[in-house]
Amino acid sequence: MNIALLAHDKKKELMVEFCIAYCGILGKHNLVATSGTGTAVADATGLSVHRFLSGQQGGEQQIGARIAYNEIDLVIMLRDPLTANDNDFPSLLRLCDLHTIPVATNIATAEVLIQGLERGDLAWRDIVNPKN
Repeated sequence: MNIALLAHDKKKELMVEFCIAYCGILGKHNLVATSGTGTAVADATGLSVHRFLSGQQGGEQQIGARIAYNEIDLVIMLRDPLTANDNDFPSLLRLCDLHTIPVATNIATAEVLIQGLERGDLAWRDIVNPKN
C-alpha cells in the first residue's frame, strides 16, 4: 500500500515516535511525505520515504494530486489543533472522503489504522479502488 505521512511542526516528533514504534509494519509499504515530515521519519527510522515539497511549498497539494489519481491508500496526518491554521488540511480531508481513503488525524486513530493494516483489515481498498 502507498501511505502518505504529514504532520504539523508540533506533531513531527510524535510522527517520528509513531514510525519508530511501527517501523516493522511501515517498512512493508511505500511511504510518501511532505519534505519536513519525510526527512524526520527517514533520518530517525532508516525507512525509505519519497519526499515531496514542504507543505508550505505545495507538498500537501502534491499528495492531494496522488489521492485524486488513486495512488494513495492510507493517510496519516497528525494535526496540532491548538496552533493549526484551519486552512492546512481540509482539502486533503475532503479528497480522502471523496476517494474513500482511510485517514488519521491523531495518534490514536493512526495506531488503529496501522494495526488494521497489519491484520489485513484494509484489503477492501483493493476491491473498492482497484489499481489498473
